[in-house]
Amino acid sequence: MDATDLDRRARTLSGCIPPLLVSRLLELGHREEVEVQARQGEWFCAREWARLLGDEGRPAQALEVLAPYVATGWWLAARAQAELLESWGRAEEAIELARPFASTGGLPLEFFAHLLARHGRKDEAVTRLSSGIEDWLLATVLVEIAEGAGRDEDIAALLAARISARHQCDSPWSSRGLDPDTAIGLLAMIRERQGRVDDAVALLHTRQHITSVNDHDQLADLLARHDRIEELRAYAETEYLGLAARRLAYVRRLRRRS
Repeated sequence: MDATDLDRRARTLSGCIPPLLVSRLLELGHREEVEVQARQGEWFCAREWARLLGDEGRPAQALEVLAPYVATGWWLAARAQAELLESWGRAEEAIELARPFASTGGLPLEFFAHLLARHGRKDEAVTRLSSGIEDWLLATVLVEIAEGAGRDEDIAALLAARISARHQCDSPWSSRGLDPDTAIGLLAMIRERQGRVDDAVALLHTRQHITSVNDHDQLADLLARHDRIEELRAYAETEYLGLAARRLAYVRRLRRRS
């Protein structure tokens, strides 16, 4: 098996038995065929067969099925095995399996950090994620995981350093990694949970570009949460995407009903 080939086939669903077909084979009772294909390099068969073996109380056999895939150094196989180990109550084994992959950053580090945080090692997760602050996804996960870890000011300092470079960006997508406006939004999240709502509001007013996430504007939602309706009304008059106006209308409807 080759990690590059496995990854290509899994991403493109070409040259392999796709997940839906694997599910259909099992529904029709073709367990033996799925087992055979799992041992012949069909990743989606192997993943499902290992899960079934684990559900049947046969963890050793499940790990044996995944072992050749994990041995290639392919991250998705290692992740699947780590998820099984965690589900069996073997979190420490899952952590040690995922640890080497976390050094590559990106999604492996995100997974590793969540795994650590779920099992009482939040401080280690924060430390590892802090090294990946340049990645907007990892920065977002860092802020989420750090809640309650007593590390907010450390993270705030890292984000502030990114914000100070804002003059280098003409748009939120003009540079790779964590752009200043995203850093502002994350820092505002920290300030709000610290009870420093005025600071959070002031920060969000400094954004160079207003963007929406799932049709929501962070500043509009913040003002609404803290019943700062007059500020929300003033913001709605200038916010050109109409998200603040929509939020204001929603708040008004709720008030009329109460």
